[in-house]
Amino acid sequence: MQARMKNPAMVIPGALQPLMALAKAAEQGGVEKSILELVHLRVSQINGCSFCVDMSFQPGKVDKRLFAVSAWRDAPYFTEAERAALALSEAVTRLSDREDPVPDEIWDETTRHYDERALASIVLWIAMTNVWNRLNVSTRQIAGKWPRAEGSEAWSENAAAAR
Repeated sequence: MQARMKNPAMVIPGALQPLMALAKAAEQGGVEKSILELVHLRVSQINGCSFCVDMSFQPGKVDKRLFAVSAWRDAPYFTEAERAALALSEAVTRLSDREDPVPDEIWDETTRHYDERALASIVLWIAMTNVWNRLNVSTRQIAGKWPRAEGSEAWSENAAAAR
């Protein structure tokens, strides 16, 4: 497979920085980074973004939970708070799959574990991941290839946050 073009955020001047800023802002909600990483992986799996799924697996860091994220409902490795975040991630990512895209039972379960600030963080993280997935999937970005935006030193240091 070959990429159709560079990631659009690398092509349009000024596009990458706001996306990076959104990632940094979303991390300020008090949600554990490990939960945001699970959310990122699950959303990327749903959207078929091999580039972002690949970014979830860091060299030298093996977490068997990552292998079970697609089966989180049945895997014993996740806390109730993580399960709530994963359920919300699926609902927000699959908006057209049901009449009530984010049902009250999913939202209410999530509010049992997260306050408004943390919920805002999770929802922003889901949205940001969906943006990156759509940019990467539509342009067929290649897993394991880490492009650099011209003039952007931030890309290589913050690639994981910018998924």
